[in-house]
Amino acid sequence: MKFFRNMNDCIVIIPTYNEIENIESIIRSVLSQHKLFHVLIIDDNSPDHTAAKVQLLQSEFSGRLFLEKREKKSGLGTAYVHGFKWALEKKYDYIFEMDADFSHNPNDLQKLYDACHFGDADLAIGSRYVTGVNVVNWPLSRVLLSYFASVYVRFITGMKIHDATAGFVCYKRQVLEEINLNKIRFVGYAFQIEMKYRTYCNKFRIVEVPIIFTDRTKGQSKMSNSIIVEAVFGVISLRLKKLVNIL
Repeated sequence: MKFFRNMNDCIVIIPTYNEIENIESIIRSVLSQHKLFHVLIIDDNSPDHTAAKVQLLQSEFSGRLFLEKREKKSGLGTAYVHGFKWALEKKYDYIFEMDADFSHNPNDLQKLYDACHFGDADLAIGSRYVTGVNVVNWPLSRVLLSYFASVYVRFITGMKIHDATAGFVCYKRQVLEEINLNKIRFVGYAFQIEMKYRTYCNKFRIVEVPIIFTDRTKGQSKMSNSIIVEAVFGVISLRLKKLVNIL
């Protein structure tokens, strides 16, 4: 079947695992924006039948809502890489990352788009920390962990980014074409850092757009100790690879 984009240039990639409580609402919210967005759901075979709900909605949003269903839970990073390759193949010009749980406000998609389309950003980051700490409903311990993780990343990598672990971003397609997606190795928070660092090392312009991040009210967080450990040691690994020119 031939693929039609209806002259749309934006795709919002949303990875899911057990997001049945949020998935319909987030899809409807993104697709109701004034700016025309398409949505690609990457579902890791959710036991709660998230993918089945998406399939039901596809008939209503024909040509705007797409689903890639993977066989098992394989990590956030691999889900996004899968989505990036899909989006590049379909010739989208602006590729977004976004969570399914409304921690990222769909109304802010326009801000990220504007930074890339009308501004000079190659990568626009929806930043929690560029104008202070704009986080709602997180315990203080989680805020401090996230904030100081970004401070740590700045120190190790030299990137002037306040929110290195942010998962609400917009890439121009040229960035993802330049980065060798087959070399991306991290799957959790470190994936977000790795993508930004590779963008930075390829001399693309990164702009932080202030947003308010609101913790999920439905479903369960995917945060774990292993994800945190990966981020801490992954940053050092990335920096060392850059120093010996094997990044």
